[in-house]
Amino acid sequence: MSENNIHEEWDDEISDANEVAKNADNEENISSETEQLKQELQKEKDQYLRLFAEFDNFKKRTAKERFDIFKTANAETVIALLPVLDDFERATKEIEKSEDNELFKGVLLIQNKLTETLRGKGLKAVEINPGDNFDTDKMEAITQIPAPSDDLKGKVIDVVETGYALHDKIIRYAKVVIGQ
Repeated sequence: MSENNIHEEWDDEISDANEVAKNADNEENISSETEQLKQELQKEKDQYLRLFAEFDNFKKRTAKERFDIFKTANAETVIALLPVLDDFERATKEIEKSEDNELFKGVLLIQNKLTETLRGKGLKAVEINPGDNFDTDKMEAITQIPAPSDDLKGKVIDVVETGYALHDKIIRYAKVVIGQ
């Protein structure tokens, strides 16, 4: 073998080694790029999931707010009609004392129709009876009087004005007299 052949073989070996080194560098670059792309993809997936969860929460929150608005949209009208209900209660009590049964039945019919219409809109009377414990979540004490007996101290003696709730939310507290 001649010296030229040996140099050519060495040159070939060196260029092959350089090519292998370049390929190894390329593979390292490719694997680092792959890792980098995987990290970016994971980051984008995380952002997508967070955005999706945030949007889902937004939808639920707006649906709940919308439901609450529809639920209480007629609250002002119902509150405005409460004095009419009070007037009907007072009228039926007074007409019941008179001898005119037909008038009593007519007024009672109108009162029941109004009450049922408002009940259909979510209004219900807060049930309070004399002798119940005083509850500030449902009642407003307008006065205190000496209790007729010791067991009525701190309890409701009389209900002056009926309280009402609209869809389980108190819109008017019952006005009561409590024993002292």
